[in-house]
Amino acid sequence: MEKRPTFREKVLAVFQGKNTNNIPWQPRLEHWFNVNRARNQLVEPYQSMKLLDLYKKLNCSVRYYYGEAQDISSPNTFIHFDYPPGAGVFEFQQGDDIKVIFRSAKGEELIGKKRLGEWGCSWHYIEHPVKNIEDLRVLEDIVTSVSYRFDKDFYLEAKKAMGEWGEIQFYWERSPFQRLFLQYAGIENTIQLIYDYPSRLQEYLKKAEEAEDSLFEILASCPVKILNFGENIDGRFNSPRIFNQFLVPYYQKRVQQLHKSGKFCHIHMDGSLKPLLPYLRDSGFDGIEGATPQPQGDVSLEELKGAMGEMILIDGIPMLLFLPEYPLEELESFTKKVLSLFSPRLILGISDEISPQGDIEKVRFVSKFMEINQGGGGSEKKIS
Repeated sequence: MEKRPTFREKVLAVFQGKNTNNIPWQPRLEHWFNVNRARNQLVEPYQSMKLLDLYKKLNCSVRYYYGEAQDISSPNTFIHFDYPPGAGVFEFQQGDDIKVIFRSAKGEELIGKKRLGEWGCSWHYIEHPVKNIEDLRVLEDIVTSVSYRFDKDFYLEAKKAMGEWGEIQFYWERSPFQRLFLQYAGIENTIQLIYDYPSRLQEYLKKAEEAEDSLFEILASCPVKILNFGENIDGRFNSPRIFNQFLVPYYQKRVQQLHKSGKFCHIHMDGSLKPLLPYLRDSGFDGIEGATPQPQGDVSLEELKGAMGEMILIDGIPMLLFLPEYPLEELESFTKKVLSLFSPRLILGISDEISPQGDIEKVRFVSKFMEINQGGGGSEKKIS
């Protein structure tokens, strides 16, 4: 009997462009697990498990390793950001809010505020630190003073913990523009900068991008083969003009740099995609993570495949189908369709992760389907 490949081997085969029928099933379960653990809603056998045990119990591949961290939205794991003495980003929790102080080496400060989700496992900005054009100078001093280092000890920990359940990959901070857009200034203030201060904005972005040169040298030389640009692209806000002017040239430069070092790169695009379909291939990424088709997103699977061509789809099954009210037959039918359209350029997962309200047994259902069908290859058998 021929030995089946491990999840790690399956993932690598997809990125290496092999014509494989062994598609890996790799849903992201972290948020479901963290929230339900905080709510004390985990039932046995899951209650006493650690996160990696959950993946193994459900027989699905692991994509990201966070150690014991609960905040997966901006993990300080494989890459550490170091600041000069006295400078840095400092957080102070005040009830459900987190005061964020951005301090430069000169002692100048910008103040922002984040609000925790209901169960403390997620957050979003309710006050951005960059409020006017003068603040951009302070931010520039901060982001250009950062130095970077790869955490080899954490890498070895991840390698041991994940074993053959997945190929190590990670994401770091967003690109300079997306950080400004979503974190530092917010959408409204950034758009105001685009129209009212275009030269100053370009000057800031140039300096912020140049300050990342050492980061990308570290990424290019690190032992991790697959790297994710965790950008959270949404076509409702990242319009075609913004995407093509401020992001595509940056992606092209950095992806080309990483490709020269033998890395595979994918980008997280979990919002509206319809306005950006004509441009998905322009940046040179190997794949797209989190692309969400209808009925949850705004594109059909066929539109997505037509736009992506031979790019790898990472995920593909809408999170909605894992809610209790959606029948298993609909989930199975959709899974078959994703496999049919995208194999072998596919890492099957949930776009972009299962909700805390999701039925975790549906993850097991897809695991059984994939096991029976050996990743969707050959004749399909229905799960009873």
